[in-house]
Amino acid sequence: MTRKPIGAEGTTQALGGRALVLVENLSVPLDRRVWQESTALRQAGWEVHVICPKGAKQDTEAEVVIDGIHIHRYPLRAATGGPVGFVREYGSALWHTLRIARRLGRFDVVHGCNPPDLFFLVALAMRWRGTRFVFDQHDLVPELYLSRFGRGKDLLYRAVLLAERLTYRAAHVVIATNESYRTIALTRGGKRPDDVFVVRSAPVVERFHQVPADASVRRGKPYLLCYLGVMGPQDGVDYALRSLARLRGEHGRTDWHAVFVGGGDTFDAMVALAGELGLDDCVEFTGRIPDEDLMRYLSTADVCLSPDPLNPLNDVSTMNKVMEYMAMSRPIVSFELREARVSAGEAALYAPANDESEFAKLIARLLDDPDERRRMGEIGRERVAGPLSWEHSKTALLAAYEAAVRPR
Repeated sequence: MTRKPIGAEGTTQALGGRALVLVENLSVPLDRRVWQESTALRQAGWEVHVICPKGAKQDTEAEVVIDGIHIHRYPLRAATGGPVGFVREYGSALWHTLRIARRLGRFDVVHGCNPPDLFFLVALAMRWRGTRFVFDQHDLVPELYLSRFGRGKDLLYRAVLLAERLTYRAAHVVIATNESYRTIALTRGGKRPDDVFVVRSAPVVERFHQVPADASVRRGKPYLLCYLGVMGPQDGVDYALRSLARLRGEHGRTDWHAVFVGGGDTFDAMVALAGELGLDDCVEFTGRIPDEDLMRYLSTADVCLSPDPLNPLNDVSTMNKVMEYMAMSRPIVSFELREARVSAGEAALYAPANDESEFAKLIARLLDDPDERRRMGEIGRERVAGPLSWEHSKTALLAAYEAAVRPR
């Protein structure tokens, strides 16, 4: 990627118009979905601006142009203390986003990526100038709230439902990450079928490439297990750790080393849990790492873990880690989730929902069957290079923009 300070290149109007992409939960280009969408729009002739938070250790510049995409970042403190902490975080993000958007001028499209379901307010502030609103639904926020906090009748949950309803109402077009999300946009959101487009999250296959296996990351063991992704309350890292404790205790398997790549608000708690389970000598937490190190771990991994438990959100969500495991031709063990099967098909084995003993048993089964691991890996790679590829998603994204700006 090529970087320039803001103002280092001209502001000539792009053929597709001006698009303002809003995201809160990750910085850009760290947020791969947002970066792929922004790049696709730029290549199609749009002038693209992104407003997002600063990263902690990367994406720290306030303003920068990368590959022709203008990125504007603001400082943001992550939520602590439960639901009230998220109210503070989202309020701060919305204020910064509105502040930056006001000085950037008019846009043809505001493209709001949730959570939170609040970016419709930015689009409404610009609507009098003809701006269209594209709602990119990365998460079902009501289900996310239930999955994290388990409370379905409190005031904040009702506020979350209202925000989603207003976001759907304000959107000219909705982008859904899968067919389950599309169904919810049509039913709960009341959108017309012609206004809802499925743009699946899909890895750019060229980014995920095999490198020579590195035996040193196995820490002297024959096999490497790998988890890649966010570590939040709903992501199931605790289920993975308890499954590994069962793999060692119930199955007597000590011939593996496990690496957990990524970060999140339960990272420290998961490190502590590994210690409580007596896994300190066989489990490693790397935090977020550069791509070259990630390729090294995934190229060496024998089995990859997708331990997301069954809950209202996970059952209907597409997991980026599953797509990335498949791009690297890795076999997967997952819990039985509706969209996990849609994504992985025969590239994964599926334990009954939230059954840690069965999850451990499937890991052991794959460790003992190199031919099955190889077959599953090939199936996964074919899926992300074919029907689930980013090229298909890019076509749907551009169709969504065409529908958004079409006179009505």
